[in-house]
Amino acid sequence: MSLKNSYTTSDYLQWDSATTLVRKLYRDKNYRISLLIGCGIFFGLRISDLLRLTWNMLMSDEAKFVLIEKKTGKRREVKINKEFQKHIKDCFYALHIDDLTEPCFLSNKGKPYSVQWVNVVLKELKDRYNLKIKHFSTHSLRKTFGRKVFESSDNAELALVKLMELFNHSSVAITKRYLGLRQEE
Repeated sequence: MSLKNSYTTSDYLQWDSATTLVRKLYRDKNYRISLLIGCGIFFGLRISDLLRLTWNMLMSDEAKFVLIEKKTGKRREVKINKEFQKHIKDCFYALHIDDLTEPCFLSNKGKPYSVQWVNVVLKELKDRYNLKIKHFSTHSLRKTFGRKVFESSDNAELALVKLMELFNHSSVAITKRYLGLRQEE
């Protein structure tokens, strides 16, 4: 939670830096955080939805899963990129998971991660891995996803409309501001 009347913001991470961070965390045997960041940048879900993911959602043979978003109550179908599917399986086997109904993001004590704890971890990772990002928080993962979709698109306006719908924004202008495009213009 932020302090009353304080200004809070988050920035996006450059895509190459984000995917490199996922690989480095895996290499350093920090499998769950590697997976959490990967899910955040590949799925574009809010942290409240990421923390509800279970192994049977991620290990589906269909390479997709459906969830009801906690904040909006909307049904969302999430497709899993083939390359990222391999990473999910690698984390699954490295963690020796035997219960597919188990939440993916549990502490060593078996308790679910809290948003506050994840934000503390992200700030530590920013320093440890010398990330070039000013404000790194759980929301940075969703913004990183949005920037990747926007920058990968041949049609910027169509990408913005799709992201506006996905992010549940009321206008393209809000989506542009959210992705940091207003400052760049």
